[in-house]
Amino acid sequence: MSETDAAWAALHAAAERARVRRIASLFQEEPQRLERLTLAASGLTLDLSKQPWSLADLEGVMDLARLAGVEPARERLFAGETVNRSEGRAALHMALRAPAGAGFKAQGEPVSAEVEEVRGRMRAFAERIRSGALKGATGRPFRAVLHIGIGGSDFGPRLVWEALRPVEPAIELRFAANVDPAEIAQAMAGLDPAETLVVVVSKTFTTQETMTNAQTARAWLRAALGEAGDAHLVAVSTALDKTRAFGIADDQVFGFWDWVGGRYSVWSAVGLSCAVALGPEVFDAFLAGGAALDEHFRTAPLEANAPVLLALAHVFNRNGLGRPVRAVVPYAQRLRLLPNFLQQLEMESNGKRVTADGRRVAHGTAAAVFGDAGSNVQHAFFQLLHQGTDVIPVDIVAVREASEGDPAAQKKLLANAVAQAEALMVGRSEADVRAELAAKGLPDDEIAALAPQRTFPGDRPSSFILLERLTPQALGALIALYEHKTFVEGVLWGINSFDQWGVELGKTLATRVLAELDGGPAGAHDPSTAALIARLRG
Repeated sequence: MSETDAAWAALHAAAERARVRRIASLFQEEPQRLERLTLAASGLTLDLSKQPWSLADLEGVMDLARLAGVEPARERLFAGETVNRSEGRAALHMALRAPAGAGFKAQGEPVSAEVEEVRGRMRAFAERIRSGALKGATGRPFRAVLHIGIGGSDFGPRLVWEALRPVEPAIELRFAANVDPAEIAQAMAGLDPAETLVVVVSKTFTTQETMTNAQTARAWLRAALGEAGDAHLVAVSTALDKTRAFGIADDQVFGFWDWVGGRYSVWSAVGLSCAVALGPEVFDAFLAGGAALDEHFRTAPLEANAPVLLALAHVFNRNGLGRPVRAVVPYAQRLRLLPNFLQQLEMESNGKRVTADGRRVAHGTAAAVFGDAGSNVQHAFFQLLHQGTDVIPVDIVAVREASEGDPAAQKKLLANAVAQAEALMVGRSEADVRAELAAKGLPDDEIAALAPQRTFPGDRPSSFILLERLTPQALGALIALYEHKTFVEGVLWGINSFDQWGVELGKTLATRVLAELDGGPAGAHDPSTAALIARLRG
């Protein structure tokens, strides 16, 4: 047995011990527990003390991180080496948010100067739009931006806008991702083409959903403004030949690089719409928050490293305790899209069944992620979290100070966040329920029926992440925290967190099916698929 295999065996043994004790008991047994499992990083505070591991367990899991090579993998990541082996690429999203002069290299080639040049173009473009120096075809200033992209070209910018948007924005930002025509119709509803900028985000400028929506938006502009409407089109792409053919001037095309993965791309020109609608200074602060977390991840020892500890808590639950689902609940309405963002980040990155060298994985990989804003979801799926048959770990994200509104309401929101984490762990015993019902004078037979229904098993783990305020810097740090957590998990499982071959087959088959729906010859399909195509053609 290798040292790494022995460390995995130790993790499973520690998890078996965790099954027969309660998390709450560890606070009495380990006086240093709260201090050891609470840490600050780049303006975020993490409390991992309600996780099921003991401090001794944590040391064993930390050995696994070392033996799996988290530290050298981290060095290769920041050095711009080929960590995305299946596509022969670096994964250097950290360079996108680094301060000027950072000197990043991708596969030995300097990239920071190019990043700074594009960032400067973005900043200047956003300032010209916001100041009114750059106007639309009729001479009127732009009052709205329509952002068209899908996947990583949509989730990140949409989250950033929802998190940071002013209550009454000077420039409205809307999004269209789904090829369902309802979304682009709703996104354009009420907008004036003469005052709307359309930003089309597609690296290759061939993405089916994005180009379909882009054609709809271009037709909308041209119907109102004629050929001059093309001046309202901006592209984020590397395919200049295709953007020119689409009618977009070269000086309104912003590029990025093949070492920028889609789900890690919000820091690049993919975030241009946010820079325009929020202001370049806000976008710069967002980048700075991500860069600060990068520095923490790169330099902090593993035992005090926020992404590493968050990843190890996930692995302890996922692999040690066999919990394949995790809930993420932001107690901040502005962060309600965080679970959606993490679904792509984590499940597309680490939803793999083979290792980076093509062998079958020896351990379960990414957990399924779901969630929405608290306290809304307390009235939805928290019943299952508290009393369901499965134990589902929870990440709770809270913000101490609200961006707007009544401070008293914010206190109620925070009280719910803290109370839910406590209730999940502590639960409520049947003995306590029986005593309460007896004190109310209920007869024994009714108590016997009601008590089990009102019992909470507890011992359900959570991680608590606290932001002081939802500033651009804090949001940048939060997203970077989860990016690096995802990377660490990929290292532990031995998988490539930066490719996504699993999305390709459905795209390929959809192209074939579309040709048949358009009247082309029938292809070879299973009976169910053939029948569905025939029904839709009819």
